[in-house]
Amino acid sequence: MSARLSQLERQLSNLTDKLITMSSPVYSARAIGAPNTLEHRVFIEQDGKPVSPFHDIPLYANEEQTILNMVVEVPRWTNAKLEISKEETLNPILQDTKKGKLRFVRNCFPHHGYIHNYGAFPQTWEDPNVSHPETKAKGDNDPLDVCEIGETVGTVGQVKQVKVLGVMALLDEGETDWKIIAIDVKDPLAPKLNDIEDVERHLPGLLRATNEWFRIYKIPDGKPENQFAFSGECKNKKYALDVIRECNEAWKSLIEGKSSDDKGISLVNTTLSTATTVDIPAGEKLAPAPIDQSIDKWFFISGASV
Repeated sequence: MSARLSQLERQLSNLTDKLITMSSPVYSARAIGAPNTLEHRVFIEQDGKPVSPFHDIPLYANEEQTILNMVVEVPRWTNAKLEISKEETLNPILQDTKKGKLRFVRNCFPHHGYIHNYGAFPQTWEDPNVSHPETKAKGDNDPLDVCEIGETVGTVGQVKQVKVLGVMALLDEGETDWKIIAIDVKDPLAPKLNDIEDVERHLPGLLRATNEWFRIYKIPDGKPENQFAFSGECKNKKYALDVIRECNEAWKSLIEGKSSDDKGISLVNTTLSTATTVDIPAGEKLAPAPIDQSIDKWFFISGASV
């Protein structure tokens, strides 16, 4: 019976892969400048045409809205703090800076860099003008963050199709910073993971490690522990889908000019009603610039589990 069930799960997974491949646009990444430099940008293309990963890529990858598109900003095990630029035209992915210097996350033992494929859902926005009724904190003015927990390490600018499993509510400097837990639909475990309790069953310790990482990762830079709403509890799939819908509605208000304050966000896009044609530089395949060896250092945080 168990063998038969496993066979059916594999067949379902293969069918899902085929359906997604048949219906999905082809997305690719165009890199400009060398990684680990201030000039580095990664633009997203759809069938060879530049698009905004914030505004042009659909949130949902199927009509049933059970599969979502996720833009990978930071591949697992890497340290560069890459993110979709809200302010630049077509919202390329670039490395965050502080006081003119590139930002990297530290290695907080036993974790190395980011512990998941980290990215964002397109066509979502955490509205900084609205307080969530349960977290009592306003949105952080970013697209909705996603932690993809599959076994394959992603690439910068990759568009993954994922299914939602749950959500954590980080309180980052007084703002609600949702962290959606999701898995690539092509992952071997995807058929078995359908809600948050399945994660602990099949990937024991992963949610605890995720909570710990977000709690301590800023400590090496002299900041206090991050706090969580709901005492750090990871809410289930239904709750997560409600958060996603709310952030999608907030984005619609933003792109339609109905938001009370757009915080300087570039709304330039190439596919919506306000579409325009944008030329971007030709892609470059440059080797990463060298980084300071201190980025590879381990930090041992008191109170972190091992």
